[in-house]
Amino acid sequence: MKFNDRRRLLFNATLLLSVILSPPLARAAETETVFPRISQTLWLAQTPEVSEADRAFERGIEQLQQGELRDAIPSLETAFKLYNAAGNAGQAALSLSGLGLIYNSLGELQPALKAYEQALPLYRSAGDRIGVADTLNQMGLLYNALGNRQQALVAYEEALPLYQDAEDRGGEAYTLNNMGVVYSALGEYQRALDVYKQALPLWREVEDRQGEATSLNNIGVLYDSLGDFNQALESYNQALPLYQAIEDIAGVARTLNNIGLFYDALGDYQKALESYQQALALWREVGDARGEASTLNNIGYVYANSAEFQQALTTYNQALALWQQASDIGGEASTLNNMGYVYANSGDLVKAIAYYNQALPLRRAVGDRAKEALTLFRIAQVQRQQGEFEPALAQIESALTIIEDLRTKVSSQELRTSFFASKQDYYEFYIDLLMQLHQQNPDLGYDAKALQASERARARSLLEILTEANADIRSGIDPQLLAQQQQLQQQLGALEETRIQLLSSQQNSEQAAQINQKIQQLETQYATLQANIRQISPRYAALTQPQPLTLAEIQQQVLDSETVLLEYSLGQERSYLWVVTPTEISSYELPPRAEIEQVALEFRNLLTIPSLRIRRYRTQQVAKTLSDLLLAPVAHKLGDKRLLVVSDGALQYIPFAALATPGTGDNDEDAIPLIVNHELVSLPSASTLGVLRRELAGRTPATKALAVLADPVFGLNDERVNLSTHHARDKNLEPFPTEQSQQAWKRLPFTRQEAEKILALVPKSQSRRAFGFAASRDAATSPQLGEYRIVHFATHGILDSQHPERSGLILSLVDEGGQPADGFLRLPEIFNLNLPAELIVLSACETGLGQEIRGEGLVGLTRGFMYAGAARIVVSLWSVDDEATASLMVDFYQRMLQSGLTPAAALRQAQIAMWEQQQWNAPYYWAGFTLQGEWQP
Repeated sequence: MKFNDRRRLLFNATLLLSVILSPPLARAAETETVFPRISQTLWLAQTPEVSEADRAFERGIEQLQQGELRDAIPSLETAFKLYNAAGNAGQAALSLSGLGLIYNSLGELQPALKAYEQALPLYRSAGDRIGVADTLNQMGLLYNALGNRQQALVAYEEALPLYQDAEDRGGEAYTLNNMGVVYSALGEYQRALDVYKQALPLWREVEDRQGEATSLNNIGVLYDSLGDFNQALESYNQALPLYQAIEDIAGVARTLNNIGLFYDALGDYQKALESYQQALALWREVGDARGEASTLNNIGYVYANSAEFQQALTTYNQALALWQQASDIGGEASTLNNMGYVYANSGDLVKAIAYYNQALPLRRAVGDRAKEALTLFRIAQVQRQQGEFEPALAQIESALTIIEDLRTKVSSQELRTSFFASKQDYYEFYIDLLMQLHQQNPDLGYDAKALQASERARARSLLEILTEANADIRSGIDPQLLAQQQQLQQQLGALEETRIQLLSSQQNSEQAAQINQKIQQLETQYATLQANIRQISPRYAALTQPQPLTLAEIQQQVLDSETVLLEYSLGQERSYLWVVTPTEISSYELPPRAEIEQVALEFRNLLTIPSLRIRRYRTQQVAKTLSDLLLAPVAHKLGDKRLLVVSDGALQYIPFAALATPGTGDNDEDAIPLIVNHELVSLPSASTLGVLRRELAGRTPATKALAVLADPVFGLNDERVNLSTHHARDKNLEPFPTEQSQQAWKRLPFTRQEAEKILALVPKSQSRRAFGFAASRDAATSPQLGEYRIVHFATHGILDSQHPERSGLILSLVDEGGQPADGFLRLPEIFNLNLPAELIVLSACETGLGQEIRGEGLVGLTRGFMYAGAARIVVSLWSVDDEATASLMVDFYQRMLQSGLTPAAALRQAQIAMWEQQQWNAPYYWAGFTLQGEWQP
C-alpha cells in the first residue's frame, strides 16, 4: 500500500474520532474544532524493507476503525519504530500522528502531545510542509485543552502561513477556526469573530460543509458570549441543516445544545430542556464524553433555575465525572461553579463558597477571564449574604476590572454594547453593595462611590463615540476601505428604499422578506467593516477610553448653582436616587424596579391618549403616584432649580415635565406639572455632558441662523405631484407605512405653517428653507446644512426598536413627476453627517426613542445627531399631534429667537403656555418634547 493510501486510512479514521474542544460556560456553549487534518503529500515508492512496517501500520488503522483503540497503540508504535529505523521520516511521522489521535480520543492529552511533538521534526525533515502545518494544529488543540492558550496561538500562527503558501484553503480555514476558539476563550471576542468570519468563505470555497457548519456554530457561541442571543440563534440555525445534510451526529448534538442556550437566555426552560435532551441522546450515541458533560452541565443549570436543586446536583455530579475523565479543566471549573450556585440558592452558603473556591483557580489556570469574573461575582454574592460586605466589595471590584478590560477589546460598538448589557447585573450588585455600606458608614463616601458606579454602568458606548466623533478616525485609513464603506451605505440605502415601497404597496411579502434578509446581511458586513476601521485607525488607537466622571468632577464640570442632578438606578430588590448639587450629595432608597416601572408604563400609556375626562383624572392620579415614588423623598431639595434628570429603564420613556409637583394633586385638586416650577433637561448620563462639553469647547459657531426642512411629499396621492408626467407602473402607490403601524404616511399640513412662522423670525439671508419636494434626503445630507446654528426637521420619524440602525427620518419619497425618490435618512447616515449645530429640533414622532439596552439607555436618533456634532437636541417621546406641535414649536422659537431664552428655558415656557390653554391642557399635546444635551448658552 502506498503512503498516500495509508494516509487516507488514517484520515478516514479521524472522521470516527472527531476532536471536540468545548470550553464550557456557566451557560455552557459548545465551541468546536473540525476533525484533525492529515496531510496528503505523496511519498517515495515503498521498498521491501518497510513491508513489515506497512503491515503494522495498516493493522493499527484497522483496529482504530473498529474502536479497538488500546490494541491499536502497540501496532502503531511498532510501525513508527520500523519506519524510523528505515529512515522513512514521513511515514514514521504519520504513525506518530495516529498515536496522537488515539491518545487524544482516549482523553490522554499529555501522551497525545508527546506523539505530535515527536512527529513535528520528522515532517520537517521529510519536507512535508502540510504535514508540519497539520501537526502544529493538533499541538495547538492539545495546548488549548491543557489550558496553555498562548502556546496554542503560537502553533496556529506558525501553521497558518504554511497553508496559505500552499494555497490550501481548507487548511487555512481550519487554522483560523481553531485560532478563534482560543481567542474566544481568552476573551478576545472581536479577534475571535474576525477569524471565524475569515474562515467562512474559505470553507465555502472548498465546499466543506462540515467546516462551514463548525465556524457558523462557533460564531453563534461568540454572539452568545457577547449577549447578542438573536444573532447566536441565527448562526446556529444556519449550522444545523449543514450538519444534518452530512449526517454529522456530533455536530447536530452540539448545535442543539447551543440552541438550548438561546431558550435558556429567554427563560423558556422547557424548550431549553427539550433541546438539551435531544443533544444528550446524540452525544451518547457517538460516545462523546466532553459533549455529554457540556449538555449535562446545561441541563443542571435549567434544574437549578427551576429550584429543582437535588436534581441539579445529581446532573452536575454526572457531568463532573465526565470532565475529570476527559482531563477537561475548563469544563470541570464550569460544573464546580454551577454546583456552588445551587448551594447558594438552596441556602448552604458554606458549601457554595467551597465550590466557588475550587472553580476559581481552575478558571485562572485555563485563562478563562470572563468566567473568572463570573465566579468572583458569585463569591461576592455569597459573602454579602454572610454579612461580609468588605470582602464582597473586593471580589466584585476584581470582577468588574476584568469585565472592563474584556469590553475594551471589542472594537465593534454593537457587540461591545451587547456584551456590556449582558454584565449589568454585576454593576447593579456593586451599586447595591456600596449603598448598603453607606447605610452602615454614612461618612465614608460610599454613596459617592455608588454614584460613580452608576455612571460606569450607563451610556459607556455613547461616551466613546462622542470622544471618537472629534477625532476623525477615518483619517489615514486605506481609501479602499472607505470606498467599501460608502458602497455598503449606498447598497443599504437602495434596499431600504425598495423595502419601503414594497411595504407601502402592501403586497409581495415574500420579496419583502428576501430584501429584509439582504439588508441584514449588508448590515452585518457594515458593522464588521466599521470595527475593522476602528482597529486599524491611527487616531482611534491613540484615543484613551473616556472614563465616567467622579462625584467631584460632576460637581465641577457639569453642575452650576442653579442646577440639581437627579440620577436614578433601578434594581431588582431596591432602586436608588442620588441628588447632587455643586456642594453636596444625598442618596435615597426607592422601591424595586418592577414596582416603579409598572406605574411608569401606565403613566406613559395614559399620556399618549388625548384627554377624555375619565382618562384625565386617572392620568393625574398616576402622575401623583409616580411623583410620590420618584420625587416626594427629595422634594425639599428641589426648590425652583433646573433639574438634570438621568433616568433608567422605563423611566426613559416618560416626560418628567408631566409628573405632579410634590405636594400638589391632593384632595382631588389638579396637580401642577413639574415643568411649572422647574426647567428640565434629560441626559443618558452626567458623564455624557462632560464629554460633550469637552468636544464643544472652542468650536467656532456656525455663521447662519436657521435651516428648516418641512412638509415633505410622501406619495402620489399628494396634490403637489404632477401626475401628468408620471409614468410609473403602479398609479395607486401609497406612501409607505412604518413597520409598527402598517399605515401609510400622511401629509403633515401644519408643518408648513409651523416652518413659515419660524422662518419669519430670522432674516432670509440667515435662513434656508426646504419645503415639499425640496425637503429631501439630499438636502438633509448636504454639507451646507452644517453652516446653520439651528436645524429644524418637521416630518415623520420612523422607530425600529428591534433594529435601531433602521430608524430614521422620512423626507420626500417622490419627485415632482411622481417618480420614487430615496427619502429615508437612516440612523447610520445621520452618524456620518457633519452637523455641528447648536440645536437640532426633530419635530417628528417618537424621535427621542430607540432600542432600550441595559447600560446604554435609548439608542436612537438622539445619539446619531450628537455624534454628528449637535450640542443639544429637542426630540419627542410619542406620536405627537400635528396642530399642537406646530403651535408649540412657533412659541418655542419666538421665546428663543426674540426673547433670547436658552433652548431649555424657551421649551419650558412654551410648554407651560400650552398647559394653561384649555384646548391643549392635556400632557399629550405638550409634554412629549424633551431637551437632551447642553442647557447652557
